[in-house]
Amino acid sequence: QVQLVENGGGLVQIGGSLTLSCTASLSGFTIRRMAWYRQAPGKQRELVADIRYNGGPNYVDSVRGRFTISRDNTGKTLYLHMSSLKPEDTADYICSVAASRFGRTYEHDFWGQGTQVTVSS
Repeated sequence: QVQLVENGGGLVQIGGSLTLSCTASLSGFTIRRMAWYRQAPGKQRELVADIRYNGGPNYVDSVRGRFTISRDNTGKTLYLHMSSLKPEDTADYICSVAASRFGRTYEHDFWGQGTQVTVSS
């Protein structure tokens, strides 16, 4: 009943670009927030960017101006457009969705499996 399918990770050169996608299938839920997190080995999960319905995007300072978060017109697919990539961007990128059951306000959190991004020369 809950499926988050991520795609787009891979190996890219320093200064290169990459676009990640996450498609959410949540039967009986209304999506309230979609976000990208990342986690590098030995480090805690970090919020990279998020966007709420009827709200603007938010970015961690280290990616602002280089990354762009967006969603398609169905509201079901989330994108992260990454450019000017740096080695410190190397991490497992994880899609997260906050959604409420129809007629309810409590937001449940759902997580994707992650997609690896590696930036090197």
